Amino acid sequence: MSSTAAGWLQALALVGALALCYRPLGDYIAKLLTSAEHLRVERGLYKVIGVDGDADQRWPVYLRSVLAFSALSILFLYGLIRLQTHLLLSLGVPEMEAHQAWNTAVSFTTNTNWQSYSGESAMGHLVQMAGLAVQNFVSAAVGIAIVAALIRGFTRNRTDRVGNFWVDLTRIVLRLLLPLSIVFALVLVANGVVQNFHGFHEVTTLTGNAQAIPGGPVASQEVIKELGTNGGGFFNANSAHPFESPNGFTNWLEIFLLLVISFSLPRTFGKMVGDNRQGYAIVAVMAIFWVASAALITFAESQHSGTALQAAGGAMEGKEQRFGIAASSLFAASTTLTSTGAVNSFHDSFTPFGGGLTIFNMMLGEIAPGGTGSGLYGMLILAIVAVFVAGLMVGRTPEYLGKKLGGREMKFASLYILTTPAIVLIGSGIAMALPGERASMLNSGPHGFSEVLYAFTSAANNNGSAFAGITVNTEWYDTALGLAMAFGRFLPMVFVLALAGSLAQQQPVPASAGTLPTHKPLFVGLLSGVVLIVVGLTYFPALALGPIAEGLH
Repeated sequence: MSSTAAGWLQALALVGALALCYRPLGDYIAKLLTSAEHLRVERGLYKVIGVDGDADQRWPVYLRSVLAFSALSILFLYGLIRLQTHLLLSLGVPEMEAHQAWNTAVSFTTNTNWQSYSGESAMGHLVQMAGLAVQNFVSAAVGIAIVAALIRGFTRNRTDRVGNFWVDLTRIVLRLLLPLSIVFALVLVANGVVQNFHGFHEVTTLTGNAQAIPGGPVASQEVIKELGTNGGGFFNANSAHPFESPNGFTNWLEIFLLLVISFSLPRTFGKMVGDNRQGYAIVAVMAIFWVASAALITFAESQHSGTALQAAGGAMEGKEQRFGIAASSLFAASTTLTSTGAVNSFHDSFTPFGGGLTIFNMMLGEIAPGGTGSGLYGMLILAIVAVFVAGLMVGRTPEYLGKKLGGREMKFASLYILTTPAIVLIGSGIAMALPGERASMLNSGPHGFSEVLYAFTSAANNNGSAFAGITVNTEWYDTALGLAMAFGRFLPMVFVLALAGSLAQQQPVPASAGTLPTHKPLFVGLLSGVVLIVVGLTYFPALALGPIAEGLH
């Protein structure tokens, strides 16, 4: 079987598996977010932290809970990293510098998982498990909690309550992420992913040289790394490492895991608002962008211009021979359209247009399907903008799901849309203006600029993948990218929760003949256009200086 045919079969199997999970998983998430019953273990946790599980919060209180929890998570993880040489299972790794520990703590707390270090040589097993893996669970749960609060803004009327953050966080971790992680971790172990407490084993290679082989609790971290759209690898080579992904099936399974929750959440949205057709419209837009991106990246990487590419059958530099072009392109599209950041190939080695598309995917806000929770609330913000634009065209006050979209709501939506591009473009501009930071680029010209642009795009959108080819383990980059990750994660959440509170206070408006149907193909097309025009064109000048200029040259 040719690699092209194998790639098509993998993609079709992936679409089928996601379609099968869409309804049951989406319905299950909706049920756990709306249930009035608490499990015994949940009631015990609420008692320990002093939370009334039956008391909903106003949106400012919900926001303060999110920020307080995240701030404490950063402090705890920072301390754990800095003290790891004195802890059990440290494996004798050297102490991490303060600026790199700050960057790592913010990275994992914000669901970015940007890594300016090599996992197997910079982190002991205890930090990997008690620090990084724990944040993989709770940071993913925070994203789902935020979108749950936004959906409640649409479903609740004349109230200032949008849910209880501590209840949402606890339920998502205990009832969703943890059970799925246990099941799929066993599947990964059964297919060859490493799970042990070994350190480094010295072995003698066939050529007689000594080599240190690392081990560790890989499978348990690998599964939540993908399922929670985290992306931080146990090893420096990430999902290209055979201990993280031994074969084609595990590669396919990891792509499935990083997509399955985010693609099922539109069903949760439709279920909670009482109209499943709304979920179908949202997931259709997500699917359009995902299929288009995967197809275009595969096409760009399969071009045979040049002697080396013709001999290899495509652009194989930086790609795992086990996976080939099709599986690498599918992984690249999926990981940059979500906030995962895991990689099974190096995007810096992609063709100019292939690499440019991975940057563009993140610039869209990672909404197709996006990170766990963050993808859906990003798409719902754009849906609000689309409805507003349509309302202006016909001269009517825009309404979405029975809620009027006035000046207050549109200010929150506009601030959400403007925040991330401002962080990306300002950060990239400052980095290019400083001679010392330009020296971190491995390449000059448009490709070097793409490396810097990719780094800030990845950080601000909480993706975490790297273009490679750029030295970011410096005091300036660790600090600047850490700030980009923090602002890119928490500022949008402020506007989302403020919007949720504003919507929840409204009295529903009955649909009329002039109400725009938001479940039909017309709206799917309108929303797709808004995504491309409102978001995509914001970055066009920067893309023109980087991957587009390199590709045309």
